[in-house]
Amino acid sequence: MSIVFDEKSKVFCLVTRNTEYQIKINEIGIVLHTYYGKRVGGYDMSYLYRKMDRGFSGNPYECRNKRGMSSDTLPQEYSTDGAGDYRVSALSVRLSNGSGTCDLRYRGHDIFSGREELKGLPYVRAEEDKVDTLRLYLEDKTAGLLVTLSYQVFEEKDIISRYTVIKNESEEALFIDKAASACMDIVGKELDLISFHGRHAFERQPERRRVGHEISRISSKRGTSSHHNNPFVILCDRDTGEWHGDSYGVMLIYSGEHAQEIEKDQAGSIRVVSGIADDHFRWKLTPGEEFVTPEAMLAFTDKGLSELSCLFHRIIRENICPEQFRSIKRPVLMNNWEGTYFDFDDEKIMDIADSAAEAGCEMLVLDDGWFGERNDDHAGLGDWVVNKNKLRSGLARIADHVESLGMKFGLWFEPEMVNEDSDLYRTHPEWALTDPDRKPVMGRDQLVLDMSRPEVVDYLYESISAILQSAKISYVKWDFNRSLANVFSRGVPSDRQGEVSHRFVLGSYDLMERLRESFPDVMIEGCSGGGGRFDAGIMFYSPQIWCSDNTEAINRLRIQKGTSYAYPVSTIGSHVSASPNHQTGREVPLMTRAIIAMAGTFGYELDPRQLSEDDKAMIREQIKTFNRFYDLIQRGRYLRLSDDLDEEYFTSWGFVSEDRSEALVSLVVTDVRANPEVMYVKMRGLDPDALYEVDNVLSSCERVPENEAGARENIVGQTYSGAALMNGGYAIDPMFGCYPSIQVHFVKK
Repeated sequence: MSIVFDEKSKVFCLVTRNTEYQIKINEIGIVLHTYYGKRVGGYDMSYLYRKMDRGFSGNPYECRNKRGMSSDTLPQEYSTDGAGDYRVSALSVRLSNGSGTCDLRYRGHDIFSGREELKGLPYVRAEEDKVDTLRLYLEDKTAGLLVTLSYQVFEEKDIISRYTVIKNESEEALFIDKAASACMDIVGKELDLISFHGRHAFERQPERRRVGHEISRISSKRGTSSHHNNPFVILCDRDTGEWHGDSYGVMLIYSGEHAQEIEKDQAGSIRVVSGIADDHFRWKLTPGEEFVTPEAMLAFTDKGLSELSCLFHRIIRENICPEQFRSIKRPVLMNNWEGTYFDFDDEKIMDIADSAAEAGCEMLVLDDGWFGERNDDHAGLGDWVVNKNKLRSGLARIADHVESLGMKFGLWFEPEMVNEDSDLYRTHPEWALTDPDRKPVMGRDQLVLDMSRPEVVDYLYESISAILQSAKISYVKWDFNRSLANVFSRGVPSDRQGEVSHRFVLGSYDLMERLRESFPDVMIEGCSGGGGRFDAGIMFYSPQIWCSDNTEAINRLRIQKGTSYAYPVSTIGSHVSASPNHQTGREVPLMTRAIIAMAGTFGYELDPRQLSEDDKAMIREQIKTFNRFYDLIQRGRYLRLSDDLDEEYFTSWGFVSEDRSEALVSLVVTDVRANPEVMYVKMRGLDPDALYEVDNVLSSCERVPENEAGARENIVGQTYSGAALMNGGYAIDPMFGCYPSIQVHFVKK
């Protein structure tokens, strides 16, 4: 059992392969967080907390004469408002009498093997893992409130997940104003905070700063997890790098409004609280009802940021993403959006399919514009019926043609949205999120459907199901192209309007779950203007997400690197688009674009009819290479090999197989220089005693690399020891031209 309770010390130890998480019940029943880090053999780490009297930090009534005992300075496992803890809280309630005080004390606990599923919410599936569960029951007798803290310990994967259940045991309704999933106080450390900010077309950019005495809040109030602040943060030692140092990761498995709050208190303790954002949240809890928070994942390692990333990569691939799509090879797709936008008909799409098949693609995806009266982005959303003006013979003919070419067929939807110019809106204007007597905010000339209403979810399920049954459709691209505003539902009373944002997310999850159950072989790729809902909540239903609407390869280097801190390559939708790129105007060689896109699910976002015969031949070679290395790329250990200073000159990354039998290294020169330096790339994770031979090279350059005679050097067949590649590095001679690139495959001899 990975969870042990010592009755004498009142200490719970949650132990994984390399870590230990300790919780202690103090003498008056307050539940303390006393340690998270490397294993310490169950030793009671509460000695780290020193009982000191600090001015203006009041004491629980039982300890009114023990001024070293204050809720304001105790390391809390789940903090509350109103009872003397003035730091950021995990729980805030308003009782029927108007009181805002909540004072939780230990009632009891359960420890058992396995875990229970969360109904209606994504969670970390147990699968074949050994999982143990701790439930801590905390109560506020005066308020009639029971709070259950549930911890799931994935022992072999060094992951602890947790969520909270809040139950009203009183005889009056109360309101929850804030309900976090996780709270943790860290003592005795000076830490940096790494968060991931961005914007549409430039998501998940890491930002590192010292944790100071201000409150840092990384959050979204956009109705989704957002392009702007991802629901994942890292706290790490100030000298932590990729390959060394302590680091903590906190990931919320949620696709709606979220907040990660980090505060360094007066005594130097650092608190992190993760959960639903409280900006628009207020939940009415009637007698006997429960509220369940989303689940959060926690990880710790002393081996640096790369190891922390690998812990999250593995748990997402193996325990969060749908089982049906974990082990099968996903097809290399061609998407028509950037090739045609709305300007297509069935003949054009079939011509594109012919050219895509000739280039070696394995799936054709028909994007926006196939439904309703959809000829631009001003009409048609919500009307999930075939646009017969464009597709005169319907979807089935196109799907059959694609299948006859040996490819699969995929289709774009934007289920949660509606245009005013649509039959759905004309019939049910009350189904849109809009305020009474107020003109709504418009985004992309569309409104948002009220997913908190079961009848809306039912309509979408039935209409989308009818389309999926009408043709051979293997893939759905699920888009979401605006932020929420005017979040008012005509389906709930005024005292429950604070529930709508969360109920919206629950409705979306319900729709995804129902479609997954009815069409288990149809793979969903998440999308929200690219990466606006790139989170583990969506990954519970979808094994991959379109990483960014920005398909420009050099920009993608930074976007994909930032994404890799939390999320595995197998979830990162990444495609080759046309050059010059339509967003930046930059020209990048086709091979460089492909090498960058191979650090993802891989595909093409262009019009293949415009390709030359040489380009088609090159694409066939790229797809052949990607498929050859598919398992290594999708399931191998991902390595960020260049740091920020290197990337002024070049960016490099790699993959190493779990058994260390092969490795793949990629490099792109982003600042081509005259008389340049040699580029050295230090590998990681190889067998130091083995020899590795270069057996395949891709490059955008004819001479790879150029030697002093200007002739191509024969890289294939060169042999190096694992120790040499890791300690001395792999030397790459200068490359010249427009964003030159190279990909080198090593095999263990």
